[in-house]
Amino acid sequence: MNLTPKQLRILKLIRDWRVLHGYSPTMQELADEIGVSKVTVFEHVEALIQKGALTREPNKARSLSIADGISVPDESRPLRFPLVGKIAAGYPIERVAGQDEIDLGEVIGSTTDRSDSTFALKVDGESMKDEGILNGDFVLVERTEVARDGDKVVALLPDGSTTLKTFYKEDDHIRLQPANPDFDPIRVKFCTIQGIVRGVVRQY
Repeated sequence: MNLTPKQLRILKLIRDWRVLHGYSPTMQELADEIGVSKVTVFEHVEALIQKGALTREPNKARSLSIADGISVPDESRPLRFPLVGKIAAGYPIERVAGQDEIDLGEVIGSTTDRSDSTFALKVDGESMKDEGILNGDFVLVERTEVARDGDKVVALLPDGSTTLKTFYKEDDHIRLQPANPDFDPIRVKFCTIQGIVRGVVRQY
């Protein structure tokens, strides 16, 4: 897909905003981030919709989303993932608003392929230790809103906190299961899946 640098930046902003906040940015928020007028952002967004890279629901302020099958690469940094905060592997904690990056080239010193839909979180807590996910580890998370029983997921809870647990769909609720007998399962009627853990990185 032939995208201008500005259009690619808008796609990246929308992608990362949805991960950080759980919803899409408004046109004004995009304009503020990029440093252009709202009209200019609107023109870029319309072009991205025409190219099939974005979708939008009419008459909604936060309806922008990346179209199915569209990846948003960071071509110049193939081993870097957006580090979007900490994830509770213990009791749920509030989402971290700050954003940084984890560079696997620095952490593991080797070259690996990656999915363009992956981000990183730093683990805070010991509730997943029996799965080998320890306090201070980095988990690599594939963005998805769908999980199956047994998947280790990043889940946004109804109270706005986020946690890392193993997902199970039960008769009338969802059970988010820790991997440490010192912690109780979290049971909720619903939650928003933000991603599935695909790997763990540990520094010594």
